[in-house]
Formats: sequence, C-alpha cells, structure tokens
Amino acid sequence: MENLYNMKKLSIPFLLVLSMTIFPHLIFAGSDEIKSTENDASEQLDDKTKALVVRLEEIRDMDKSDLTAAEKKKLRKEVKSIKKELKEKSVGIYISGGAIIIILLLILLL
Repeated sequence: MENLYNMKKLSIPFLLVLSMTIFPHLIFAGSDEIKSTENDASEQLDDKTKALVVRLEEIRDMDKSDLTAAEKKKLRKEVKSIKKELKEKSVGIYISGGAIIIILLLILLL
C-alpha cells in the first residue's frame, strides 16, 4: 500500500513536467519576447535577401490572370529559384520535439 502512495506522489510532478513539455505554447501565450525575436531576425537580413523577399511579394501580388502559360512558367521557375536560394541562406538549429523532451528529462534527472 505504501508503494502505491509513493507512485501517486511521484506521478503528479512527472505529469506536470510532461504537460509543460507537450504544451509549451500555453506557457508563453502572453509573452511578447517571441515576437520581438522575429523582428530582430528580419532586421538582420542582408540587402540581397531583402530584395529576394520583396520580389517574392511582388510576384505574389501580381495579377496572373492575363499572363500567358509561358510567362506563368517563368514566374514559377523564378519563385522556385528564389525560395531555394533563401533556404540555402537560412541558418538555424532545428531540434525535434522528442529530442527536447529527452534533454529536459536528462536535465531534471541529473
């Protein structure tokens, strides 16, 4: 009976930590810090990247209904090449959700 009590006692903090790792967006729901980091990242873009983003926006806002099939094909190729170039320039570290959970568990256990 005492073993069951100890299990219940340990399960509540474990479920609390687990819920924080599964639903982190609820923890930071009112935080403005996340928005400010996105603005900082956009300010750090170099001129060529800004020009590419502006060109993508121009293409998106164009009226494509009066273009010929060949012109549309050229635009699609241009969009693909711009997106490819922007993807190559992007620098970042991507961590999966499972890796984050494992890291947090290791930090808590050690």
